[in-house]
Amino acid sequence: MDRPAYGGLQSAARRRLDPESRFGLRATLALVALLLVAIPFGVLLVQVRREGVLLDVDRSVATGLHGWLRDHESFAVLLKVVTAIGTFAGLGTLVVVGAVVLLRSERRRLMVFLLTATVGGWVLNNGVKLAVGRQRPTFDDPFTTARGLSFPSGHAMSSTVVLGALLLVFLPAARASRRTPTVVAVIGLVLLIGFTRLALGVHYLTDVVAGFVLGAAWLTACVAIFSLWRVERGRPPVTPLEGLEPEASTALRDAGR
Repeated sequence: MDRPAYGGLQSAARRRLDPESRFGLRATLALVALLLVAIPFGVLLVQVRREGVLLDVDRSVATGLHGWLRDHESFAVLLKVVTAIGTFAGLGTLVVVGAVVLLRSERRRLMVFLLTATVGGWVLNNGVKLAVGRQRPTFDDPFTTARGLSFPSGHAMSSTVVLGALLLVFLPAARASRRTPTVVAVIGLVLLIGFTRLALGVHYLTDVVAGFVLGAAWLTACVAIFSLWRVERGRPPVTPLEGLEPEASTALRDAGR
């Protein structure tokens, strides 16, 4: 490689990794994180479209969980209660409440983030469903039924996006000692919602995993764009697990009372 070309690469790398640059280190790391999340989704998509080996795992897991729940039917009621949280109505209610609190606290940028992440995630999920066209599992004695297509799971993706977005928005309002338990609780709820879709027999394993992965990718993209927007407005960059706007902590607490 000649010296001018090598020097050009060095200069480009320095600009890309410069923390003060508009599209510097944080943008690069956000892009890398997005790709790391999106690549597994691509693998799952190829498996589903080409009838790969993971589909045998899908059928085995679906049959096994259905049989287990038939032997423990008392759990079905509890699973239906949990899965209701991940419905359009359940998550939509949380989004509306969150948007009202943000409006009262005059945090309109955070409200835009929450609504954009939610609506965009819903559109993305339905677009992928239509493009893939996978049918749901079928059983002679189903516990419940669901309309629409199967891949990726709307419950898994929407709960990842909505609950994750709400967590990032309202985390600054929580006391420091409660933040880690809150993060763990939200992650646990998202995983539990995904499990209910498997156990109730309305999704395959790859549907649910793809929903988690695509939801995480979309949420990562939304956070990256919001963070760049924040820096463009002259505010200091933050670590997402500190909350998207740590300075909003007092306003959020007051608005939530």
